[in-house]
Amino acid sequence: MTKLLIVRAHPYTGEASRSMAVTDVFIESYSQENPNDVIEDINLYEMAVPEIDRHLLNAWKSLSEGIAFDELEEEQQEKVSLFNGYTENFLSADKIVIANPLWNLNVPARLKAWIDTTNVAGKTFKYDESGHPYGLVNDKKMLHIQSSGGVYAGKDPASVYIKTIFNFIGVSDFQELFAEGMDHAPESAPQIMADAIEKSIHLGKTF
Repeated sequence: MTKLLIVRAHPYTGEASRSMAVTDVFIESYSQENPNDVIEDINLYEMAVPEIDRHLLNAWKSLSEGIAFDELEEEQQEKVSLFNGYTENFLSADKIVIANPLWNLNVPARLKAWIDTTNVAGKTFKYDESGHPYGLVNDKKMLHIQSSGGVYAGKDPASVYIKTIFNFIGVSDFQELFAEGMDHAPESAPQIMADAIEKSIHLGKTF
């Protein structure tokens, strides 16, 4: 059975967020076209997303030295378990949608933390005998939905980063949907959103 993982990175719902509104329409269209698929819809602002900090780094170092997991400090165990849980959830999905706003030309911090859980040596990429990395995740489809006040056409740092990092781990079937320019041309915002929603409906039927 196909699993679709929706990863939202905005504290607002579709009532106030343009990127979330477009995502809502996509999910509705996708659900109608794929009624038997499993859809897991998560919002990173409603979850604990572990950052790579001193506790995680020390825990990984200890584990690499042969220390048993149950011998780690309690906080280290909690963070390792949480981090690994996000990794496994990503690996279990066949299709992934990432939806976020463009904030200060970058992705929201929680999305960056989540993306770190998807880039794990030995699980989503490896190094060959010459030390060159190669991706292990070549069986997934991804869609990136992003809203922005200006017009960047996929050349902004956030979009480039997301596409680059998932290409790095092997995802080649990568699509993008942008709703952009609404602050630059507020008089055109309704039409920009209408066009983005139309595209999301189409992608929901074909993704």
